[in-house]
Amino acid sequence: MKHLLILSLAAAFVLASCSDDGAGPEQPTPLRSLTEAEKTVARSNTDFSFSLFRQTITAEPGNNVFISPLSVSMALGMTLNGAAGETRAAMKDALELQGLSEQEINEAFQGLIELLRDTDPRVTLRIANSIWGREGYPILQEFIDTNVKYFGAEVQSLDFNDPQSVNVINDWVSNATESRIPEIVDPPIPPEVMLYLINAVYFKGSWTAQFDPEDTHDGTFTARSGAKQTVPMMTRDGNMRHYVDERLEMVDLPYGWDRYSMAVILPRGERSLAETVETLSEDWDGQLEKLVDTDMTLELPRFTLEYEVGLKDILTTMGMGIAFEGGRADFTGINPAGDLFISRVKHKTFVEVNEEGTEAAAATSVEVGLTSVPPVMRVNRPFIFLIHERHSNTILFIGQVNDLNI
Repeated sequence: MKHLLILSLAAAFVLASCSDDGAGPEQPTPLRSLTEAEKTVARSNTDFSFSLFRQTITAEPGNNVFISPLSVSMALGMTLNGAAGETRAAMKDALELQGLSEQEINEAFQGLIELLRDTDPRVTLRIANSIWGREGYPILQEFIDTNVKYFGAEVQSLDFNDPQSVNVINDWVSNATESRIPEIVDPPIPPEVMLYLINAVYFKGSWTAQFDPEDTHDGTFTARSGAKQTVPMMTRDGNMRHYVDERLEMVDLPYGWDRYSMAVILPRGERSLAETVETLSEDWDGQLEKLVDTDMTLELPRFTLEYEVGLKDILTTMGMGIAFEGGRADFTGINPAGDLFISRVKHKTFVEVNEEGTEAAAATSVEVGLTSVPPVMRVNRPFIFLIHERHSNTILFIGQVNDLNI
């Protein structure tokens, strides 16, 4: 029987209100320059983010979608260290990591983790990785050592036949995500499962300029179906990074020391969300460079979303289908017997946007111009939003909102 390689990832991304008192130094420390490999991986993360998002919204064009490309790429980055041959090449293509050696990829991921952790002293960002193996199943030490060195992975062997092993793994995930993701593994663990790789990300901060709850009012959101929905509309006047042309309108709202932010994008004219994503993916860095400090009014709905999607078919479409095929997948870098493959990838997310900030969580089981009159941007119809780190332009989360069920 072919063993199943089940790769697991849990990530929680939480942005909530926090006081400036004791939240960090008065001035942020200068950021170091990215290495060339880190720049390449950061660009690859952007390409992978939009590719993964495009495929997801293509599969579910009318639904709300919210994914964490950073989480998925971290999990697959660890997995890549066990892949060989055609499987490794296919995974590198899907992750947009062509042209980089194994050493360059690992060092870049390591550097990116350190950079993201240290970017903003006024927010908390934790990234944790772990490997859970079935007791008695041999895993190559080189695979373990590489993920410990570059991803800081914790490693533990468990008796998967013992029901308590599920609790041990889920407790780790819950602790790493401040209980935002209470569980990732469902009991009982199937007898064919040999391995879990789990990544956890936790982020906590607040809007640099918060919305005043007293300015929140009932507004109308026009859903993709055309239905009119009454929603709590947060409102803020002031100076914001803003850009508008014939294709899209964008505002970028900072958190903490303005090193993390949320970009909110509205299509213009008759353009669809999918067409707008194509525009963003063509030159994400260039779009950000067009933002201009503008005195304006922003109306943004307060909303909560929950989302779940299976990523196996999507990742197959992106070119790594061989990793899911028993008999073809090559994970001899984990165990030389060559009988491992990925059985499924399951992704669950949660996001809440309110006056104080944003709270979001993700879990993946694999088993991420001035005008004379101040403009008003009303986010009262389907829109796209991204949470990103501004130094490397790493995209942590990306979503589309077609409907607000509040």
